[in-house]
Amino acid sequence: MQTLTSLDAVLDRYEALLCDVWGVLHNGRRLYPHAAAALQRARKAGKLVTLLTNVPKPRGPIPGQLDRIGCPRDAWDMIVTSGDATRFELGARAPGPVFKIGPEEFDRPLWEGLGLETTTLDRARFVAISGLNREDETPADYADILKQARARDLELICANPDIVVRVGDHLVWCAGAIARDYAAIGGRVIMAGKPYPPIYDLALRELEAHAGRAIDKSRILCIGDGVPTDVAGANGQGLDCLFIASGMHGEALFTDGALDSAKVETALASEGVRANYVMPELA
Repeated sequence: MQTLTSLDAVLDRYEALLCDVWGVLHNGRRLYPHAAAALQRARKAGKLVTLLTNVPKPRGPIPGQLDRIGCPRDAWDMIVTSGDATRFELGARAPGPVFKIGPEEFDRPLWEGLGLETTTLDRARFVAISGLNREDETPADYADILKQARARDLELICANPDIVVRVGDHLVWCAGAIARDYAAIGGRVIMAGKPYPPIYDLALRELEAHAGRAIDKSRILCIGDGVPTDVAGANGQGLDCLFIASGMHGEALFTDGALDSAKVETALASEGVRANYVMPELA
């Protein structure tokens, strides 16, 4: 694994970038200017930049959200979300009915236009989750719901495989934590976001359509801070990976303010994955 000080150092090896958003480009509240500038430079060098995010909503509102935190539009070509990929799974199960978990206003675009009926858990044909209902909840608050769903052998469609995400200076539980707990008690879980193939299949199709030709996988670089999502997903697709060691990890992989390669290696090894490159932050 090579430690980089600039994305520019390896750009000549690639034609396209699949870049994570939350933890790499911003922290949910604040843009990382050096990361945005790095993607702008990549595009000026002729590279195609796809923002690949596990956000549990379709891409429609994402450009506006990026605008509001000051992310320049010329930092990316396309956006592909876990919500985009998950809508195929949800639509295939319409009209349901479904027992839905997630914040009502935040996840509304995920469900719109699919013809799904919502119902109580005892009447549902499957369960779908975009996130925890409230930010102050923990996975333990859903233990009883998961036990009831498991007793009925209901599938759980999870729109965001992330376990946690950093919002400002603190970590917030994501839908992936609930999916993890459901799988642990023998529940059937379906996920389309990173590290699972559907989101990559969608991104590669859209890359090919945008470029007007196929792009060899050896010429695509994945960038992300999630070890079990971004790095594992890249490994599963046979794609090179640049691991961003800050993001969701905060300062955990640093010693005295400097990147600690031994801590990075341990973090990757704990998930059985590898990265081609590592940076403290995208720049």
